[in-house]
Amino acid sequence: MSNKRSPETRKPAADARPADQTELRETRLSSELVYRGRMAVVYTDQVRLPDGSSSTREYLRHTGAAAILPLLDNGDVVLIRQFRYPVGRVLWEIPAGKLTRGEEPLSCAQRELKEETGYTAGTWQPLLSYHPCIGYSDEVIHIFLARDLQPGPVELDQGEFLTQHTVSQAEVQELLSTGAVTDSKTLIALQWLLRRYPTVGLQTKLEDL
Repeated sequence: MSNKRSPETRKPAADARPADQTELRETRLSSELVYRGRMAVVYTDQVRLPDGSSSTREYLRHTGAAAILPLLDNGDVVLIRQFRYPVGRVLWEIPAGKLTRGEEPLSCAQRELKEETGYTAGTWQPLLSYHPCIGYSDEVIHIFLARDLQPGPVELDQGEFLTQHTVSQAEVQELLSTGAVTDSKTLIALQWLLRRYPTVGLQTKLEDL
């Protein structure tokens, strides 16, 4: 008879997801527009801290973005390679793009998938939304899973340069384990896929997604 105990399911602490901790909130005292660009608007605000003292907050407001995890019928993933000027490197990424003002995230995702890869998808599934840079921006990235893909011509924006790559599950695991992927939206999407289906033979489980 085995003496092994079944693993216990640990419950989160009562305050793990508080609805609203007002004692941590900061109050805006003044706001100054510093710069307005095509992609973001930068502000400098004076705020009152919870202890009554004051401080300065520099941040940018962003319309948000949509990103896509394109999954082929055999389980391969469509990734892109693109030079990112701020970091001075060519990076592995999932397709993505900025929302236009008032645009729905799904509409943006459908547009960007077509523009950057040429694919259109018959099935769309929202995976998650997250804040990539909470210390200095209100940007939200919405990640979608795209399936039932149909190929078509790429429709890149003027001045946009990238290459498209079809990557197997084993290659995804290699990219992640070697640290080749450093982009946050891509890390999240690929880790989501491998966490849900960690075994080789992903193509046999696609119908369960």
